[in-house]
Amino acid sequence: MAVSSGSPRRRWLLWVVVMALLVASGGIYAYVANVGHDKPALNTVMVTRGDLQVLVTATGVLEPSDFVDMGAQVSGQLDSIPVRIGQRVKTGDLLAEIDPTIYLARVDATRAQLKNQRAQLQDRKAQLKLAGLQFQRQSNLMREDATTREALQSAEASLASAQAQLAMLEAQIEQTSSTLRAEEANLDYARIYAPMDGTVVSIDAREGQTLNSSQQAPLLMRIADLATMRVRAQVSEADISKVRSGMKAYFTTLGNPDSQRYGELEYIEPTPTIENNVVLYNALFNVANADGLLLPSMTAQVFFVVEEISDALLVPATAVNRGQVSVRNAAGEFEQRAVDIGVSNRIQAEILSGLEEGDEILLATSDLSSRVADRRVSMRGLLR
Repeated sequence: MAVSSGSPRRRWLLWVVVMALLVASGGIYAYVANVGHDKPALNTVMVTRGDLQVLVTATGVLEPSDFVDMGAQVSGQLDSIPVRIGQRVKTGDLLAEIDPTIYLARVDATRAQLKNQRAQLQDRKAQLKLAGLQFQRQSNLMREDATTREALQSAEASLASAQAQLAMLEAQIEQTSSTLRAEEANLDYARIYAPMDGTVVSIDAREGQTLNSSQQAPLLMRIADLATMRVRAQVSEADISKVRSGMKAYFTTLGNPDSQRYGELEYIEPTPTIENNVVLYNALFNVANADGLLLPSMTAQVFFVVEEISDALLVPATAVNRGQVSVRNAAGEFEQRAVDIGVSNRIQAEILSGLEEGDEILLATSDLSSRVADRRVSMRGLLR
């Protein structure tokens, strides 16, 4: 009775298990069928022709190619600065003026002293002439025994003294003339003129300031030639061996990233700068700035052209795997093809042979197919 009474229950449990397996099998089959019908997306690209550059990039800063720091050579109160920052000046334009009162007074005093000495010179010349006549008279009288030897010797001494006094006064005049030239120069230094054509880029002094040039020449302003700018690029030690003088370079600025300005690398400074344990070398080149858009201290993104080619067959560098690419054939399927690679900049690669313009290549292989295959294998195991 126990066995017969339990038979319906066991049959009911078996029926429930069978139905659950059928439902699970149906769901698994539907999932596998749907996955099997999904086609993986393929990322392809056409082989094209274009230009390719191998570049060394660096960060740089703009600075004037030529500039002069204007200082004061004399001390005094700064009376006026008739220029402003950003103003263009030409050679000889007045930039600043120091109070000339003291220097003008010194010039006037030295000129008066020189005038006095020149008047004394005329007197000394007259005395020398008189001493010469007296000596000549005594010499004539001595030949006739009409005078004493002492009188002749006295006349000769007076002549020699007059000559010495004249020479001494002439030396004093030369010294005073030299002092006058120095005083006149100091007077001229009170007015400061532009030594070159350029732009006033900074002014470090102000009107009314007292300048003291006895210890160090005070800096007044900087005049810079902004018509030609210098790019100072900092190249890392890993790339400096690829950079050489004479190679083409160009750069962009933060304010105008779409405009490229070209130049030619002039020289590399041999002494590096070290910033945060990074060794950087300064590479410099000049660029024209006719439009005046380039200003000092602008940041520049610099590109040195190590190698470049034109009208070459190009493919993305990621499409090449060990000298082979996946190319779509006439049947619409992808096949592996060997290619020869020329110049590459890690973004694009030059194809020397193996492909033609217009060929469709596989850019990146999707792993969806492999994932689907793994799922099918696992589903078959469950169905078994």
